[in-house]
Amino acid sequence: MKKIYPVLLCASLVGCATQPAGPDGQVDRNKTAIGAVVGAVAGAVIGGQLDDDGNRDRGVITGAVLGAAAGAGVGQMMDKQEQAYRDALAAEQQRSEIEIQRVKDDLLKLTFDNEVTFDLNQSYVKPSFTSSLSKVAEVMEKYDSTARVVGHTDNTGAETYNQALSERRARAVKDYLVSNGVADYRLTAEGRGEYEPRDSNATAAGRALNRRVEIFVTPSAR
Repeated sequence: MKKIYPVLLCASLVGCATQPAGPDGQVDRNKTAIGAVVGAVAGAVIGGQLDDDGNRDRGVITGAVLGAAAGAGVGQMMDKQEQAYRDALAAEQQRSEIEIQRVKDDLLKLTFDNEVTFDLNQSYVKPSFTSSLSKVAEVMEKYDSTARVVGHTDNTGAETYNQALSERRARAVKDYLVSNGVADYRLTAEGRGEYEPRDSNATAAGRALNRRVEIFVTPSAR
């Protein structure tokens, strides 16, 4: 009978993380609670393997409790960081220049409209957009996180050219953030060329959406 207790513990944590459906019928999930559940499950698995006295059930419970605390902490930190970006970049969001998405509990994505960030076929950040990137750097400096900068193009032109252009643009954004105080080791830059479109390249509007730079923000690994 004792062996079912850890399972019930994890099940109860999942239940606590799920909120009743809202008026629109959608289930609202608290991000911090979800982080706690993820941490609890991971901690339970690890704890079940690491109990020093051979008591697997106790290890599972201990691991779940510690994992839940760690997961909740990550969720709270990312909640605050998401709000900080939304506050700092409110004007840019209103102008549809930046899109901020919470992809996962521990992952934020900032998408930059390429039309306001770079001139056609260029990889130098437009002077008019540097103030927005400075705001991004300011938020990054306040939180213990790392970021991956990814450049994208449409399918106009040669694949090899587009790949190289996306890489240069990602590096340009990274370099600007570094020049504004973000430690280099916290950032990586890569290009995906035309290989990850988010809309059809058959229309001008779709190609404009595909030309973009994304920044994926995650908690720093310790």
